[in-house]
Amino acid sequence: MPDDLVRPLIHGRSFSPAPTFEDRGNMTNIDLSGGAARRKGAKVSWVVWLSYGLDWFILIVFGVIGYILGKIAPNKRPFSLDDRNIAFPYTVNETVPVWLLIIVGILVPIVIIAVICLIFVPGATVPPGTPKSLIWRRKLWELHTGLLGLGLAVIAAWFITNTMKNLFGKPRPDLLSRCQPDLENLEKYIIGGLKGLQGATVAGQLVSPEICKNKDDHMLNDGFRSYPSGHSSSSAASLIYLSLFIASKFAITIPFVAPAGSADASQFTAFPSRTRLPDIKVTGPDTYELSARGAGTGTVRSTTIDSALGNKGITRHNQKLLAVRRQAAAPPIYLLCIAVIPFFGSVFIAGSRWWDFRHHGFDIIFGYLIGTVTAIYAFRYYHLPISHGAGWAWGPRSHDKAFWAGVGSFSYATEHLRGEYRSGDEEEALTGVEEPFARGTGVAPNFSRPHHPTSAGTPPAGPLKDTAIEEQETAYLGAERI
Repeated sequence: MPDDLVRPLIHGRSFSPAPTFEDRGNMTNIDLSGGAARRKGAKVSWVVWLSYGLDWFILIVFGVIGYILGKIAPNKRPFSLDDRNIAFPYTVNETVPVWLLIIVGILVPIVIIAVICLIFVPGATVPPGTPKSLIWRRKLWELHTGLLGLGLAVIAAWFITNTMKNLFGKPRPDLLSRCQPDLENLEKYIIGGLKGLQGATVAGQLVSPEICKNKDDHMLNDGFRSYPSGHSSSSAASLIYLSLFIASKFAITIPFVAPAGSADASQFTAFPSRTRLPDIKVTGPDTYELSARGAGTGTVRSTTIDSALGNKGITRHNQKLLAVRRQAAAPPIYLLCIAVIPFFGSVFIAGSRWWDFRHHGFDIIFGYLIGTVTAIYAFRYYHLPISHGAGWAWGPRSHDKAFWAGVGSFSYATEHLRGEYRSGDEEEALTGVEEPFARGTGVAPNFSRPHHPTSAGTPPAGPLKDTAIEEQETAYLGAERI
């Protein structure tokens, strides 16, 4: 359906003024390819930058709140003096102290993300002649989203964990060593259980936390912060996120077969709008084992099949399976080892809280679950899926939806004016090159003739029967149906 028919329906509210219908006849000086309705030559919208600045500000605010929650006195759950689960000795020298956790769980991931983004991004798919300024923009954008995702994962886990610690006030395994209970006035502190019991065993009796006479308030209050484990959640959030980030950037995934109708390989390159020109067709994995390409052409001729296979009686079904197995392969194991090292580090940090007598087993597991959830969510919030995202982060929000999308909008990358996806970043496009079948033109292409002129400047007469044209027609009609 042409965009002119649906534009009045999707012209919604916006934080930035959209072009009025008076401009519909003069859209040549309006640029919509960069994700914003603005005049050509304009700089990147300050509204988009401000929206991401607000994201950082919100993360900082929640981080400060989490820090404050770690300093105030938590709820203190009553306990029994004969409970062996809280009778472990107090470990002075922790295996992973807080300062080491900060280095391993925050500083090291920041450095690794920066190194990967500044050295390995945008990779080997950059077309020749791409300006260095454009390459550095991509590097900095990937760095920004990488650090923003790390911040979201860590701060979300930090905030949730400290809130739950104060809310539940569960005693640590070494609470009695911290407590220094007032045994001489024991009966005064009994608040639960069998109060009528006599003797020193205090079996079945619960005492109030006020029985503790330790003058070190920080040490005593920290004795009631067992659930969930902060080391476990923080290390899982940061280091699992780092593992996912490394796996994404180095294409470390379980091999898979791309579903039918998936995007061609050019859409996963660094700058697709600089490679998808009218005269260039980039295909995905093809069945080169079973077909031959014509000399000097880029089309696959399905009529030529290996006669040797045919003589052996292999059916077309088996031939197709033979091509499928060549569409993916397992990455090298050394890359897999690199990707899982951060994950193993998080397991070690979480496990150290068990043998340091700082947390019960369930506290460690639940804290690790919190960190795992925030890590996966933060990664998918800012990055494409590892299996079919080619290692890229999601692009920036559109100008119209920098702060708000509203009901009926399913993507922050589309515009209220046209309701369509951005075809490519405006700074990526080659000057003077337009997609001949771009959506929004309101004109369907004529597939019976080539879309590019001949050397004489006029299209040749007669239909062009080519599989490439048929594929373009199918793709266009399918896109219009969507």
